[in-house]
Amino acid sequence: MKRILLTISSVLAALGITAAALVTLNLRGEEPLPGAETLQGTPALVARGEYLARVGNCMACHTTQGGAPFAGGRGIETPFGVVHSSNLTPDKAQGIGSWTSAEFWRAMHHGRSKDGRLLYPAFPYPNYTQVTREDSDAIFAYLQSVPAAAEANRAHALRFPYNTQAALGVWRALFFTPGTPRPEPAQTAEYNRGAYLVNGLGHCTACHTPRNALGATTDAKAFTGGLIPVQNWYAPALNAAAEAGVKEWPAEDVVALLQTGVAPHGSVLGPMAEVVFRSTQYLTDADARAMAVYLQALPQQGGPAPATPPAPPSAAMSRGAKVYEQQCAQCHGDAGQGEPGAFPALAGNRAVTLADPTNLVRVVLQGGYLPATAGNPRPHGMPPFQQTLSDEEVAAVATFVRSSWGNQAPGVGTIEVYRARERRGM
Repeated sequence: MKRILLTISSVLAALGITAAALVTLNLRGEEPLPGAETLQGTPALVARGEYLARVGNCMACHTTQGGAPFAGGRGIETPFGVVHSSNLTPDKAQGIGSWTSAEFWRAMHHGRSKDGRLLYPAFPYPNYTQVTREDSDAIFAYLQSVPAAAEANRAHALRFPYNTQAALGVWRALFFTPGTPRPEPAQTAEYNRGAYLVNGLGHCTACHTPRNALGATTDAKAFTGGLIPVQNWYAPALNAAAEAGVKEWPAEDVVALLQTGVAPHGSVLGPMAEVVFRSTQYLTDADARAMAVYLQALPQQGGPAPATPPAPPSAAMSRGAKVYEQQCAQCHGDAGQGEPGAFPALAGNRAVTLADPTNLVRVVLQGGYLPATAGNPRPHGMPPFQQTLSDEEVAAVATFVRSSWGNQAPGVGTIEVYRARERRGM
């Protein structure tokens, strides 16, 4: 523990940050809160706030399974311990019923609670700081309209020193600056709306950007893909054609993926399926298209094409082919061609050939389930094979589909399957 504190002190000293400067850095951009204020929650404002809360996927984190909506208590695992989401209902004792819209805005924009306490960035205020005051007020009006729930807020379970305000203050000094949306004059209004939704309420970079050892992202690596901490799903790069880039897609296909979870060129699984189910399926056509326009305009990653991997061992391919024939071919086809509208093709599937095979292994073990959406209310699913296949068989079939029908990706080792089971307690 002393070593960690000394390291933090050394970092601050190297950056020339004094205690007084640290306080100043954590107050940058803040203005004194006004006195008592009232916000007229008209039906139109509440309806707008409900829509924006869905765009921000607020309910996903602030609602436990079977619990009251927005009553908090969901544990969000991080590499530093567990952060529990707070009660956002209008209960005056446990929720935000005694808050003002200015105090809510300060939480969204500055990451600071009603009492001045610094909030942990598991609440994605590094993205929400881009949200306008008008949209913040609308979300606040909506939350004030939901049924109050007297659900007590649960204490975080973070390790020392990450459970201290001092450590959080250091993190903010290094990695957080309050921001405002800045439309690009040279771009269209549609592009700028998409940028606002993707970078602000949508907080797409929170998953699709790699994090450093202290859990922070950087603009320089935005959208380049990264392993979601603790969840151990890989969020593919949104600016690379070999991963999840959509630059060459028809815009209507990007809209379909956001609103239904399926498109001719791909479908969503894992954490992204929950995002579509709880959030993006409710996007208006205009907002979904704006997000598509922005995502298609992202500068693409450069660099040389990856080298062709060596051919996997024939024994692994033979074993994988046998498992595929017995367990997979009935749905995905003898040649990995799939069935349009039902089962995805595996031939040429970017999710299959990702350099990091984590997602493929997770799907084989846990199954793959598309979100039920208004545009795809009865999706097909893939059953889990964690009780049916051994680690060797999972590795073999994963290697087989990554190296067949024109796919060219490195094989999967048994150790990678074992680690996937170990991480999720399978």
